Amino acid sequence: LDLSGQRREIAVLFTDINGFTALAETLDPAQLKELLNEYLGGMTDIVFEHDGTVAKIIGDALHVLFGAPGDQPDYATRAVACAVALDAFAEACRKRWRDKAVEVGATRIGVHAGPAIVGNFGGSRFFDYTAYGDTINTAARLETANKQLKTRICVSQAAAERADNFQGRPI
Repeated sequence: LDLSGQRREIAVLFTDINGFTALAETLDPAQLKELLNEYLGGMTDIVFEHDGTVAKIIGDALHVLFGAPGDQPDYATRAVACAVALDAFAEACRKRWRDKAVEVGATRIGVHAGPAIVGNFGGSRFFDYTAYGDTINTAARLETANKQLKTRICVSQAAAERADNFQGRPI
């Protein structure tokens, strides 16, 4: 392991739970721990089932890479399939928590594909594997765009074109 980077074609996926910060402020710490452990455990299991790389978990949000660090010629197909599976899990999780009288917001997911610089970045005491570039920023913006579009998954045209048998509607 060393501090280095390389440019490569990847797919990036971001998730975030709508209204989670406000919800977390109202929950008992034990409830919050149970909810986050169930949710993040299930979400990361799905990412790993699709051979994704969890670049970061920030609160309730996931930042996931496909096509890095290892080569995956079908990186976009994996990212889109993963997004659909994550959505199904998140909706089932919302229902389980609604049955416990806890209203969890919908999980928003953004997917984009394109060039990025990936690698280990940091300093002498800390570094992590991550990605930089417009591709990452666009995926994050697509996740947020779900709010205005009233959707849960937003896949860019670039990712849709690179994914096998993509099924979706243009917006």
